[in-house]
Amino acid sequence: MLYDVALGLIPKIGDKLSKYLISYLGSAEAVFKANKKKLMSVPGIGQLVATEIIQANVLQKAESIIRKAEKDQIQLLFYTNPAYPKRLKELADAPSLLYYKGVQNLNAPRTVAIVGTRMASEYGKEITQNIVQELAKYDVVVISGLAYGIDIAAHKACLQNGVPTIGVMGSGIDIIYPFQHQKVALEMIEKGGLLTENSFGVKPEAPRFPERNRIIAGLCDALIVIETAQKGGTLITAEIAYSYNKEIYAVPGNLGLKSSEGSNKLIVQQKAQLFMSVSQIVQDLHWDEETPTQTNILPLNLSEDELQIVTVLLKDKELQMDELAWKTQIVINKLSSLLLMMEFKGLLKTLPGNKVKLTIGR
Repeated sequence: MLYDVALGLIPKIGDKLSKYLISYLGSAEAVFKANKKKLMSVPGIGQLVATEIIQANVLQKAESIIRKAEKDQIQLLFYTNPAYPKRLKELADAPSLLYYKGVQNLNAPRTVAIVGTRMASEYGKEITQNIVQELAKYDVVVISGLAYGIDIAAHKACLQNGVPTIGVMGSGIDIIYPFQHQKVALEMIEKGGLLTENSFGVKPEAPRFPERNRIIAGLCDALIVIETAQKGGTLITAEIAYSYNKEIYAVPGNLGLKSSEGSNKLIVQQKAQLFMSVSQIVQDLHWDEETPTQTNILPLNLSEDELQIVTVLLKDKELQMDELAWKTQIVINKLSSLLLMMEFKGLLKTLPGNKVKLTIGR
């Protein structure tokens, strides 16, 4: 864990480079122990970045973060950790490290995000309450952003109806924002959880909230937009969810209200379905039926690594080998050999541009 935390503290090393480094070198510890030549063999790592890694003096700071996390009962979830959200792991821009405090499994089978304007109307709050009451029947985890308006209405409704809820924060895990929601947040920790990519002491500055929104969008199977104007964080979350191919629903509003313009626009642009009831989500996500798993249509003699490769490729039409490496967490050299053997077996084929495509299970 020491090297996992330290990797994210190195200047110029973002989430994507962190994953490539580990895919090629095997672990965060190996990154710190590699020489410049080996580092520069990783795509995206030039001389300046390699020098930055070699000269980085971040282990002491990483130790301090780990000690504080242990003291405050915060889970540090590096993306190689089995408890890291699998829905996020599939996304190229997902955080490498998450800070989590709570009791809810972040890999729950059913997740729904509820978002909306900070200037929520009574109608919007009532709709939020009704939606959560319906969702309570389906063993769902509800995700939102702990903000004023619709977000906090969703969290409160979950606590009232016994629905686990996760608050994704735009600040450090030790800074509840807004402060007025501290009591609700503390209750959420006991019945759900709080999640952030930001380290201790990070203040809730404006640029961090669009970054926070991609986590909300990535964690959910479906996103429900209650009320939103034509600009703001809610629309950003919806646009990100749309780019992630999530199911998006928008509650229609009065044509004359600014707080409905964004929701109505999403419907008109066909980026969101017009929300009528939770039964739509149940039907769209097949919650009301037993569906066969993908593994039922796969060969029975797959190794554990081969099954992991196939599982990832079932979700994507094709992937570059680098991306497949960090999604499967198989070191690139080992992955190359596995892909060659799997191609001989007729399980997949390689494409121009160093891409791989599955030929079974589709």
